[in-house]
Amino acid sequence: MPNMSMQKTPMPAQAPEVRNKNFDEVTLGYTPEMAVLEAQRCLQCKHRPCMKGCPVAVRIPEFIAKVAQGDFLAAYEIITSTNALPAVCGRVCPQENQCERECVRGIKGESVAIGRLERFVADYFMEYGTAASKRAEPNGIKVAVIGAGPAGLSCAGDLARRGFEVTIYEAIHKAGGVLVYGIPEFRLPKAIVEREIDSLRALGVKIETDMVIGRALSLDELGEMGYKAVFVGSGAGLPRFMGIEGEGLLGVYSANEFLTRINLMKAYKDEYDTPIIRSKSVAVIGGGNVAMDAARCAMRLGAERVYIVYRRGEEEIPARLEEIHHAKEEGIEFRLLTAPTRLLGDDQGWVRGMECVKMRLGEPDASGRRSPVEIPGSQYEMEVDSVIMAIGTSPNPLIRTTTEGLQADRRGCLIVNEEMATTKPGVYAGGDAVTGAATVILAMGAGKKAAESIANLLLPSPGSGENPA
Repeated sequence: MPNMSMQKTPMPAQAPEVRNKNFDEVTLGYTPEMAVLEAQRCLQCKHRPCMKGCPVAVRIPEFIAKVAQGDFLAAYEIITSTNALPAVCGRVCPQENQCERECVRGIKGESVAIGRLERFVADYFMEYGTAASKRAEPNGIKVAVIGAGPAGLSCAGDLARRGFEVTIYEAIHKAGGVLVYGIPEFRLPKAIVEREIDSLRALGVKIETDMVIGRALSLDELGEMGYKAVFVGSGAGLPRFMGIEGEGLLGVYSANEFLTRINLMKAYKDEYDTPIIRSKSVAVIGGGNVAMDAARCAMRLGAERVYIVYRRGEEEIPARLEEIHHAKEEGIEFRLLTAPTRLLGDDQGWVRGMECVKMRLGEPDASGRRSPVEIPGSQYEMEVDSVIMAIGTSPNPLIRTTTEGLQADRRGCLIVNEEMATTKPGVYAGGDAVTGAATVILAMGAGKKAAESIANLLLPSPGSGENPA
């Protein structure tokens, strides 16, 4: 029976005053009854507008129809036919700017909660499902994937399903990329990530950790080892700084370092000896999801006051609306239309404050966003003892500087064509290594597209009789 409610079925969550003191997952997920009720809001539009907004082409109406019928395991099979990481995507994808933005129900009310339903289905399968072997018949062709982040995992999964022998080379000791070092436990539990990666291993994907490509092996050496193609999904882990006075003071972090210490190295747990500064007053510079993550982590580490300092207004904040809402609920203070001009230190070399200037929005810049303009005479000081820079990242230059013929643009991002092929034959790339820092789902979409192009390159066309291996 259709559910014509104008609002989404509410998502249960921890109370703000409780969750801002722990690292447990904030949102608790739908019950089966909630999932069925929400799925019944879907109109099953014949033209499927929601799918147009999905970078990995999840068959959204089909899986929602199965949820509405209570057949959650069939829904999982439908999702995973195109999406290798549904439990991850259901939690961290910006659905409001993608599939849900295209939902017809959103015209006169709230869209169907596609992301929440995807998360429910994936979690239900993890608890009650049994993974059947989906290994394809091996085709004997070896492909190397550089980086075990969202782009690399997506590419590897799609290639493995086509019978390729895929090995992922990951620089750090754990697979997952930004999913394990960047996104906090309270948004994306690491056990969930590990389960998703285990499902790729079940397909036959091999993962070699502690392998820094460009040092341990070069791309050319991978070719000599018999790999017929390489996909570079090495991400964008090089932090940016503002270049203002005082950034070398003690107590100044890049968001990458701060979040890596917490997420990958478990600095928030007493049984780990990872050093982390537990500050009283923290300023996080930036307005993206990374800034929200860093601010909310700082609050959970015991800070009395945490500020988001952003040079534009609230309408221009690039973070997800849900993350902004959760941050405000948890007590994060927003200092908008504000820009740091220098960091102030004490006689021991530690941060003691930050000089800021107030801004106003001027004319739109080249991207269409209104440019912030400094208001003369509006300088003031904020008293803080820690500053976290969350103003973006860029790709590490190691692979491109050790590989002849691999070209990058002025930002250090690898140049690819429409098929995700780089300027070096046989080498493909996607995700943040190509676009700079972006979303998990866009990286996954790039990985899928590259897998398709690699398969088109290496698999013989029907009836050709050719064997490129």
